[in-house]
Amino acid sequence: MRKQTLIYLFSLLMVASVATTASAQGFSKLDVSPMDAAAYPSDYKNSLKEIKIVYSRPQLKGRAVGDLAMNGKVWRTGANEANELTLYKDMKLGNTLVKAGTYTFYTIPGDKEWTAIINKDLNVWGAYFYNEAQDVARITLPVSTGDESLEAFSIYFEGSDNGIDMNIGWGTTRLVIPFTE
Repeated sequence: MRKQTLIYLFSLLMVASVATTASAQGFSKLDVSPMDAAAYPSDYKNSLKEIKIVYSRPQLKGRAVGDLAMNGKVWRTGANEANELTLYKDMKLGNTLVKAGTYTFYTIPGDKEWTAIINKDLNVWGAYFYNEAQDVARITLPVSTGDESLEAFSIYFEGSDNGIDMNIGWGTTRLVIPFTE
């Protein structure tokens, strides 16, 4: 009887370990550039959002921003997939009216100015397949330098007198992109 109990327990442990190993294999490790989202309004009490962006947050890890977001080249503005920007109402970027909807968001970094781009293509990996013909709006804006260095690429929105500002920061690089109504 004792031998049968031991065989039963051993068999049960083997089945449990195989089941645990099999189910854990489908899950990926934590991404080194985790996905995040920013929205306006940013509080959770207000479910009526006006704008939202889903992006991945690369880390500097001793590197310079310019090594990762190269001047003069279209950048996915983060890591992994191109950012997904959702406007919940029609808004302007510069003088261009952008209809409510979901778009990709890119930038072209520069020493003194960055160009922000809203594009119709969706589900795009990085900027490798960027197609300028699908651009909806572009605006070139001055880049500034912050006092504090941000290790992780970051985006947040804040209200302004004319609409909503999207703030981008990484290292000491800062960019404010105005969306107006």
